[in-house]
Amino acid sequence: MADISADVIIVGSGVAGALIADQLAGKGVSVAILEAGDEVDRATAVDTFQAAAIKTPESAYPVGPDADHPLSWNMGYYYRQNGSDKFKSTYIKAVGGTTWHWLGTAIRMAPDDFQLATKHGKGVDWPVSYDELESYYARAEDELGVSGAAGSPPSAHRSTDFPMPAIPPTYLDKVFKEKLAGSIYDVTPTPQARNSVDRDDRPGCCGSASCIPVCPVQAKYDATVHVQKAVTKGATVHPATTATSVETDADGNVVAVHFMLRDGTTGKATGRLYVIAAHAMETPRLLLNSVSAHTPNGVANSSDQVGRNLMDHPSQLSWARSNDPVWPYRGPLSTSGIENLGVGEFRSDRGAFRIEIGNDGHSWPTGAPISTVSALVEKGLRGAELDKALKAEASRHVRLASLVEQLPDPENRITLHPTEKDKYGVPLPQITYSVDSYVKAGLEAAAKAHQDIFDALGTTEVHHADDFNGSGHIIGTCRMGTDPKTSVVDQHLRSHDHKNLFIAGSAVFPTSATANPTLTIAALSLRAAETILADLGA
Repeated sequence: MADISADVIIVGSGVAGALIADQLAGKGVSVAILEAGDEVDRATAVDTFQAAAIKTPESAYPVGPDADHPLSWNMGYYYRQNGSDKFKSTYIKAVGGTTWHWLGTAIRMAPDDFQLATKHGKGVDWPVSYDELESYYARAEDELGVSGAAGSPPSAHRSTDFPMPAIPPTYLDKVFKEKLAGSIYDVTPTPQARNSVDRDDRPGCCGSASCIPVCPVQAKYDATVHVQKAVTKGATVHPATTATSVETDADGNVVAVHFMLRDGTTGKATGRLYVIAAHAMETPRLLLNSVSAHTPNGVANSSDQVGRNLMDHPSQLSWARSNDPVWPYRGPLSTSGIENLGVGEFRSDRGAFRIEIGNDGHSWPTGAPISTVSALVEKGLRGAELDKALKAEASRHVRLASLVEQLPDPENRITLHPTEKDKYGVPLPQITYSVDSYVKAGLEAAAKAHQDIFDALGTTEVHHADDFNGSGHIIGTCRMGTDPKTSVVDQHLRSHDHKNLFIAGSAVFPTSATANPTLTIAALSLRAAETILADLGA
């Protein structure tokens, strides 16, 4: 394969890379996207998921040395962990990135989330405010196609309506809303990048209940939407092309991204500007592997902040059996939540959280309804008796998950493993991670809230998970800020160290807040694209 050349080289084809590529290509800029993974055939992914013995977010997609990635059911695979707690969130490598298996939740951060240090004395402030980002949130909702209802989240004022009406609430949602009426728990439709009506050449949601790991009809947004739009406008995509290092010159300019193909062939991609958008785990891994005489600590790392401040939304999972049928296991995996608990003075003492109401019954905590069938069979039930008992049990499964805010900690980090490497010669990610008292207090408060809700609903057989779960949100590791000594990029996502290098994605988040990160990733990417276009004079 010949070397690659374009005005802009983008590493990673997830939502950040795809949106930036589309924005640039639309202005006549030549763009080349390097993607370690392959293109995904949707029908094959659906079949692979249905045939998988272990059904996890990654089970629809291949795993192996060609494009290796972590597995949620085996946190010792690919990741090398040496912290007091396991980091439990994962991603895949594919054209379109991890948006293939995301839930689709597309929530704005609250204005207070951008000023955590100023308002609560915790973490750091963002170098950009909600008001500065609000118009980009609106554009991101339009680009991704977000369905929602006014007032969710309640503290985030809006200049525009949602592009589409909210996904209709399920019967289970309506029961929660009725039982919690008049309480502090305000049940509202969850904004989600999922068509509620036909839009943008994609159908409305048909309720297949497999949003994680794959929407069979692409009603749920994934980044191949913007990859394809970018290609239509002239961008090129290079699948199965793994970036291995970033090269800089003596003046601090990035001059190439080196890559390797599956057969061992090497090459380099050169351009005027470079964007690393390879998620918050692979981005620092690539930068840290780019050691040279000019960059002895790795590229963009004069601050020693690359890889640091790794965060997630550690989640409290709880499940119970309702007294009356609520009929889960239908529709998108979650259509409503409780968003009014994310701001308040308590954030000086504990992490805030948002509550997700699950339509997926006990499938996450127990593997139901398959595990329900097994348990009933073990009791000797067969035939019509088994069918009746399964209906009685599965129709009463309820599940809550609270996503808890985590503070940045420089000791929570990814480094390069000293001896183990992938097939391309890049060291495997070594993770040091722990949750502190701020998170633990948030998890405890979430479990209490779950108990209140279950009591109001009328439930038995209540369970609160003893340990936190991951939320699939890999945050931090290349944070933005105004001070080059304490951050990696500025408010426009430009590297402090290299004026022609940009870093996009959740890696740049200074704090985690409680909102699922994708919509904020998209808003920041649209904003960064404007800066890149200005730099190019396009």
